[in-house]
Amino acid sequence: MTIPFRLTAASLLALSVPFAAHAQDDEEPTEIPTEIVVTGEGLEPALSTIVYSTTTIDREAIVSTGSGRLEDVLSNVAGFQQFRRSDSRSSNPTAQGVTLRALGGNATSRALVLLDGVPIADPFFGYIPLSAISPDTLSSIRVTRGGGSGPFGAGALAGTIELESAGPGTIGTLSASVLGNDREETEASAVLSQNLGAGFAVVSGRWDRGQGFFTTPEDQRVPASARAAFDSWQLGVRAVAPLNSDIELQARVSAFSDDRTLRFEGADSNHQGQDASLRVVGRGEWEFDALAYVQARNFNNIIISSTRFVPVLDQRDTPSTGLGAKFELRPPVAEGHDLRVGADYRRADGELQEDAFSAFTGALRETRRAGGVNSNLGLFVEDDWSIGPLVLTGGLRADYTEIKDGFFRARDAGNAIVSEIIAPDRSDWAVSWRMGGSIVATRGIDVRAAAYTGTRLPTLNELYRPFVVFPVVTEANASLENERLQGFEVGLDFSVSRDVFVSLTAFDNRVKNAIANVTLEPNLRQRQNLPAIDAQGIEAGLAASFGSLSIDASLAYTDATIDGEGASLALDGNRPPQTPKISASATLAWEPAEGVRLAGTLRHVGAQFEDDQESDVLPAATTLNLFAQARVTDGISVIARAENLFDETIITRNSGGAIDLGVPRTLWLGVRLDL
Repeated sequence: MTIPFRLTAASLLALSVPFAAHAQDDEEPTEIPTEIVVTGEGLEPALSTIVYSTTTIDREAIVSTGSGRLEDVLSNVAGFQQFRRSDSRSSNPTAQGVTLRALGGNATSRALVLLDGVPIADPFFGYIPLSAISPDTLSSIRVTRGGGSGPFGAGALAGTIELESAGPGTIGTLSASVLGNDREETEASAVLSQNLGAGFAVVSGRWDRGQGFFTTPEDQRVPASARAAFDSWQLGVRAVAPLNSDIELQARVSAFSDDRTLRFEGADSNHQGQDASLRVVGRGEWEFDALAYVQARNFNNIIISSTRFVPVLDQRDTPSTGLGAKFELRPPVAEGHDLRVGADYRRADGELQEDAFSAFTGALRETRRAGGVNSNLGLFVEDDWSIGPLVLTGGLRADYTEIKDGFFRARDAGNAIVSEIIAPDRSDWAVSWRMGGSIVATRGIDVRAAAYTGTRLPTLNELYRPFVVFPVVTEANASLENERLQGFEVGLDFSVSRDVFVSLTAFDNRVKNAIANVTLEPNLRQRQNLPAIDAQGIEAGLAASFGSLSIDASLAYTDATIDGEGASLALDGNRPPQTPKISASATLAWEPAEGVRLAGTLRHVGAQFEDDQESDVLPAATTLNLFAQARVTDGISVIARAENLFDETIITRNSGGAIDLGVPRTLWLGVRLDL
């Protein structure tokens, strides 16, 4: 448990002479002054984190990657994946769903991503706005693989990724960097932090822009082919202040905008957002964590015909709003128990507005609108019980989910309705649980086991929004049911020595009603509930340090298959789309002197299938990224980075032989200022 205050030197002196104080009978009792300490963090992680497969990434690893991007940091955890292999400069934003444990299959996140306790997934699409989060603003990342039933547990089918912001003690007064690469692209970021009385404030900003690279292979390019140009910015302000010695107030506001061009001239997209949150954390005898947040997001996108190279679809507006709140209470109970009770709420509403045009005449064919409202109310209780070397944990969660006001409407150029769906309102209760234990079996060896269930509500995007990756059309499905997870895992944690730690986990997860893009015809797909996706596998991790040298490595091997029946019988036994069997990452870092860090990350992602038919393969790819930082004077360092140093061909999309490529070899050079 975090100590909410610390004794000052005067306090220690007073305690050292108690008899002198008692000798003055006519004097008032001496009060022990306290110094208020704010952390800007939530409550201490529950003991249950040691029961599940958990990985923590520290700040040094966060700010020293080859690309300087959040997805690069997270990819050091084997088993982490986005829907596609592209990063957040060269992919469509709506493809940035993240998952763990090979439970992918579509572009919506099956992992719950939190920033200082607040879910950050887009309210309409469910993707994670990776470009809106600068790694320089973070102090640590904790990744817990496996289902969760605690606060904001709905949606944590594959696991939870918790991002923690840094304060002045980590950042210093100013941390800023400017870099350029061999394509004349630039990256600039700055984080300014300042203690204000007993609290502090942090102001951050980042701007990335560049002409990008050709995602289309040279032998498939046409005059209309374009580089994956990008131009994105992010601004944020975070303030933390004490309300008293035990309670602190945390507030955040942020805004971002991200423009991208994909494949063809005019195939432009933009996603933007404005977020705000308020959090009150109490660290007294009755600990509590209360927060509320609001998100305002929008997305627009132009689809270009891959045969005539003219606009055929203008997704001109997709405004959405997310609202949420959580209250968690940790009352003092019997010794050895850590009890958590509370409730959380999330609501998402949004509406698609798009125009379809003729590829031959350019005339307006249809105007479409679609949207609805989804909400989730969760009630949870969880208790961790410490009995000597044994930790037991158990949690129960009840979620009331509601899907309402759903519709899809298409009108022709004369405003006549040509297609309309009015989805019936529906609601459901779902009960989830998780339980497990960890025991110190012998010196340096911990044994753990856990079982869990979970639920995820379909997104508005999955329910109501069709989309086109020309020429393939994917239809929405307003009848989609909630996904349900069942899973268990067993693990061993070895402390080989004080400086060498090894972790092994075997798991078996099953997602019933898994939502996937199911092929109906060669150029037609529909989102459907599969009977299930099964994933069994092994995860391994290594963390070791030998003086100035350190290594962090992870590996995940997963055998994932689709359970098909009825209309999906032909898919039975197939591997889910975009899902590799094996992924591995190893980072070797050397810090020979203060202010000097050299790091290299070797990463391998196994072969994947593009679609559910297993007809198009994305070959395995192995890449090497490098990072170097050397201090040249007080506060000023030179930085050099390399992405994909050996220029490996990374195929990110293969639709009937139409290929998209990932980032080629890219070299960066710049300076960093730390004060």
